[in-house]
Amino acid sequence: MKNTALKIFAFIWISLSTFAQTAEDIFNKHIEATGGKALWDSVSTYSIKQAYRGNSAADYDIELKGSFNVAALYKAKTILKRTFIFGVKGADGWRKVPLGSSDKATQYETNSLSEKEQENMRRELKENLLPFFDYQTKGYIATVVGSETLNGVKTTHVELSGKGIKYNLYFDATTGLLTRKRLTLSTGEVITEDYTKYGDTAYGLKFPTESTYLSSIDKRNLKVTTSVIFNDTIAPVFLTR
Repeated sequence: MKNTALKIFAFIWISLSTFAQTAEDIFNKHIEATGGKALWDSVSTYSIKQAYRGNSAADYDIELKGSFNVAALYKAKTILKRTFIFGVKGADGWRKVPLGSSDKATQYETNSLSEKEQENMRRELKENLLPFFDYQTKGYIATVVGSETLNGVKTTHVELSGKGIKYNLYFDATTGLLTRKRLTLSTGEVITEDYTKYGDTAYGLKFPTESTYLSSIDKRNLKVTTSVIFNDTIAPVFLTR
């Protein structure tokens, strides 16, 4: 009887401790665990390379280059040796589609992105690094949902929602690191990423280097490897239509 009472008390104490934390507390713990606010605030550009592998011909690579100073993002997706390019800078947004066969010098057809596509890329500019970057400015609402165990790890679940977008974020209760990000888009697509390994970058920030990726549309479990460089010099050609 005594042991049962102690277990109930412990459960209640843990639950109260979880809900006593605010979303800001949880976000700040992650920021400190990955290098600290001063370092994150000093980031002005980034370059990210990702390989998505599921042992099929549909495997692909993603390259991202973002600049906060000029509000620009370059995204290139390479699949079957063909690279599709997307970009936004200021009020402009474009798409470059490869023409011809892959065994010749690539020529591109350029057209404009829709307003919705541009809006999504501008949102991604900072959220590629931290999903909750400037979340209040963007009109998101953050709610602490509670504690959950994922893959044997106790996590704290925070929901971030607004403008048709919803993030369900799961942070390791001990380390503060983000272990799962589930993104629900306005289209209904749900993208789930589990972060299995973090690495130290030359800039001093920790960033996920290994993860798994699952989209509700193609339903393929993909392994993702990621490398990132912070505050590198981005050639103007990447951020030009």
